[in-house]
Amino acid sequence: MTLRHFLSTQDWSRPELDTLLEHAAAFKRDKLGDQLKGKSIALLFFNPSMRTRTSFELGAFQLGGHAIVLAPGKDAWPIEFDFGTVMDGDTEEHIAEVARVLSRYVDLIGVRAFPKFQDWAVDREDRVIHAFAKYSTVPVINMETITHPMQELAHVLALQQHFGTSDLRGRKYVLTWTYHPRPLNTAVANSALQIATRYGMDVTVLCPTPEYLLDPRYMDFARDNVAESGGSLTISHDPQEAYRGAHVVYAKSWGALPYFGRWAEEKPIRDAHKHFIVDEAKMALTDGGVFSHCLPLRRNVKATDAVMDSPACIAIDEAENRLHVQKAVMAALASRAGAEG
Repeated sequence: MTLRHFLSTQDWSRPELDTLLEHAAAFKRDKLGDQLKGKSIALLFFNPSMRTRTSFELGAFQLGGHAIVLAPGKDAWPIEFDFGTVMDGDTEEHIAEVARVLSRYVDLIGVRAFPKFQDWAVDREDRVIHAFAKYSTVPVINMETITHPMQELAHVLALQQHFGTSDLRGRKYVLTWTYHPRPLNTAVANSALQIATRYGMDVTVLCPTPEYLLDPRYMDFARDNVAESGGSLTISHDPQEAYRGAHVVYAKSWGALPYFGRWAEEKPIRDAHKHFIVDEAKMALTDGGVFSHCLPLRRNVKATDAVMDSPACIAIDEAENRLHVQKAVMAALASRAGAEG
């Protein structure tokens, strides 16, 4: 068998994802296990974290493993990812050595590395996580780059448990852009689009203008998923139309890709659409819909206090589920790697 990484849910079959979710639900009922007994995971954070670091570190502990947290450029050497570079600048070692050395020490590697927000043609290559996957000889886990597969699983598990069924087909799902004072990564939006269409929901992408549509790669994934799993994909720029009859509202802020690296030009468009905030009036248009967000969330910017504090909000359930789905993924990859070894 070839080495199995967890970089994108698109790389895993629907039955495999269902199995991970079943195992995650089991971990939610009984949080302790020994699936990582005697094993370790290196968690590399190129960006700050609260939920991701806490849930991965604690998850490894609850399964009998040990997590080592590293922040390259802070408590570990800065890493070079380009080839042919004369390394006479700030970077001290190359990914070709880093990934292989860590592979000699640990059983799993997790990587969290956001885009640079300067050139989408470069950022969309997701070079950091793919470089780790290329040179590592142990499984690599995506802890968020330009997608966030762990959030996808946590989100679906929260929806399944809320609706009381693993079958989410026929649910109207609204992925809505919301205002933020800064342009943000499209990772969670990319992932929400992928997983909602993967599970056969009727998905509406609600955004201010066509410029805020997601990268064609993820729009194409969504269309392929709809063709395979059922459901539908709709684009809307009208909040009233999009919210009407929705069963799920998922909010996220993201920057418009055509303005990547030219954010001053994008800002007036973003500022003109603060009314995309998730509020009580919009939620009243839904069919008793639930609301969620990956967190962190700026209250009264992305969603109002009333929405966040309402029974319809399942964001805390989703955040909790990060712990359980990550344990399921770590256990699955460690088990497979152990069988291969």
